Amino acid sequence: MANQDQQAPLLQLQDLTVEIIGGARRHAVHGVSFEVRANEVVCVVGESGSGKSITAHAVMGLLPVGQVRVTGGRILFQGQDVVRLSPDAHRRLRGTRMAMIFQEPMTALNPIMRVGAQVEEVLELHTRMSAGERRARVLELFRAVLLPNPEQLVRAYPFELSGGQRQRIMIAMALALEPDLLIADEPTTALDVTTQAQILHLIRDLQRRLGIGVLFITHDFGVVAELADRIVVMRHGDVVEQAAAQELLQSPQHPYTRSLLAAVPHLPAEKSPGQFGRVLLRAAALSKVYAGHGKRPVRALHEVTLTLHAGETVGIVGESGSGKSTLGRTVVGLHAPDAGSLRLNEGELLGLRAREARRHRKDIQMVFQDPYASLNPRHRVGDAIAQGPIAFGVPPADANRRARELLELVGLDAGAADRYPHQFSGGQRQRIGIARALALEPKLLVADEAVSALDVSIQAQILELLAQIRRRLELSMLFITHDLRVAAQICDRIAVMRHGEIVEIGHASDIFLRPEHPYTRQLIEAIPGKGWTKPVPQLPERLGGEHAGLLNADIR
Repeated sequence: MANQDQQAPLLQLQDLTVEIIGGARRHAVHGVSFEVRANEVVCVVGESGSGKSITAHAVMGLLPVGQVRVTGGRILFQGQDVVRLSPDAHRRLRGTRMAMIFQEPMTALNPIMRVGAQVEEVLELHTRMSAGERRARVLELFRAVLLPNPEQLVRAYPFELSGGQRQRIMIAMALALEPDLLIADEPTTALDVTTQAQILHLIRDLQRRLGIGVLFITHDFGVVAELADRIVVMRHGDVVEQAAAQELLQSPQHPYTRSLLAAVPHLPAEKSPGQFGRVLLRAAALSKVYAGHGKRPVRALHEVTLTLHAGETVGIVGESGSGKSTLGRTVVGLHAPDAGSLRLNEGELLGLRAREARRHRKDIQMVFQDPYASLNPRHRVGDAIAQGPIAFGVPPADANRRARELLELVGLDAGAADRYPHQFSGGQRQRIGIARALALEPKLLVADEAVSALDVSIQAQILELLAQIRRRLELSMLFITHDLRVAAQICDRIAVMRHGEIVEIGHASDIFLRPEHPYTRQLIEAIPGKGWTKPVPQLPERLGGEHAGLLNADIR
């Protein structure tokens, strides 16, 4: 790695402007200036559409040709303006002195190429190492990023690895040539809290050990509190605030920054358990095994027993593979268990004939993790919401009128019924998914990772929306998530799952403040920024001036 003058910035953005050719908003990035020095981590924070990822892609020279272009300012890397480099020169720079970790490794890795060969390919293109030296270097990198059994993993394909392992492969690939600058674009957003903690620790350890500069892009202030030396806050393509990490986290100056900080899920305070009605849902000894095709069978559920009362929200928390989504899909009827009993209002749901099962289906509805994937892109959202009631005999005119009422209930305009899914933001699509689930007037709502992919501010809106709807409609809810902070915001009780079993269940504040199982304590300890005390205790009811309504939807 090249020796850097510790006083000189490694990367400088000077009045950078990036234009979207033919876009509704002309400038994706406008007048952005900040710097990254060697041996420091600079976190760029903002919601989707703030311009943070486009800024990173501009630095790397990865803007899509003919769609997005730099139209002003400079990007100085080690004193050289990379905007003026030819594509070949920028490619050589990317391969040796700057590298990037992408948000979704499954899309960044070649699915039909072994992961060891993909890392080795970087060395083959940019070094004169022999085949033996390249293989030895790949194993060395895999050990450096703490991958288990590197000798076996080099022969694995991406689909055979967990999300955390795939992200470690991406980090190994990025570090293969010991770059001076590492750019990480939301590398932990979709990971479990324990895996996230491992990746953050790994990046910080590598940064300190190698003395590199890190530009870390995220929307999670918990991650920022854990990692950042300095923070840059972006909104609508502009930098609205930047400062040293401790200064900004404790004394934010801009209203937008304060609102982002206020939206971060907080740990629950002590509170007394709520009073609820009769038992609505009763699961007894549910078990489910997925038979492997030539591989070892996977025990997804093992004698899971759970009750849910009318008006109560129970959180199901655990890492990927814990069985929480299988449990949710079993309750909805998308999976059939191998054993056990599932009763709604004391009526058995399992083993019913199709016609009998259909009568109960409207009473249990689901909000999926990815609303875009669950909405038909060729159907207007009003039609998507009305389809369920129409299928159960409601006249189309009444169903369509109800669809518009539901859109208003979830904080959207009734006119949104005439638009298509792609015309909405991620948070708006999730509201549409909630409206569709409510169309059949269910008694129980199952929300499967319904906010995990959303910005922290949008996440706060959806959590508040779900809480309001539950109170207004007296709904029960099964809330599935891998984030204990999120569960604490909305759940009355929390069940912690691991390897298909419920290892602990209790009142939400008890789970946080007095966890009994070692695994629960491990999950809590891994929460990013757990030791950081937020300067603003709750989300402001309304932002004034140009920020009015920024983080709070008008929920009617």
